[in-house]
Order: sequence, then structure tokens, then C-alpha cells
Amino acid sequence: MYPGCTLLGEITDVETIAVGHGIRNLQRLNRTHGEGRWRKLKGWARIRLPDGTAAWAEVRWYEMISVGRKELRIKRLLL
Repeated sequence: MYPGCTLLGEITDVETIAVGHGIRNLQRLNRTHGEGRWRKLKGWARIRLPDGTAAWAEVRWYEMISVGRKELRIKRLLL
């Protein structure tokens, strides 16, 4: 996530984008966080920006059951 941004609640409308070999960065994920069944997901969440304003944003992340949510990032803001 961007430096200084924080999640203000739960992530909603979660969708799976890719699973397993459909993920381009699968080798890097396995090397960095461990091997397993990785999924790339997206959803919407309220975030607080570094200037203090709150906005809805589309967020994307990688997730594996034993590791949890990793590399959360903001794809786009809905102001």
C-alpha cells in the first residue's frame, strides 16, 4: 500500500483474479513468502490518504491460507 495510507474498514466485493500458475509473479511469491496455493484478489475498501482525506479505492493483493494477505496495493481511487 502507499506509504501513509491505512485501511478504514473491511474489504468488500472481493473477487479472485488469478489462481496458481495464472499469477505472473508466482515464482517470486514462492521464493519470498513460501510455496503454496497463491491467489490474486481484488476488492473495494475505504482508505485514509496521507493528507487525511478518506476515499474508496480498489485494492489488490496476494493471499495464501497459511500466510495470509500479502503485498496489498491501491489500484485506483474513487474520489
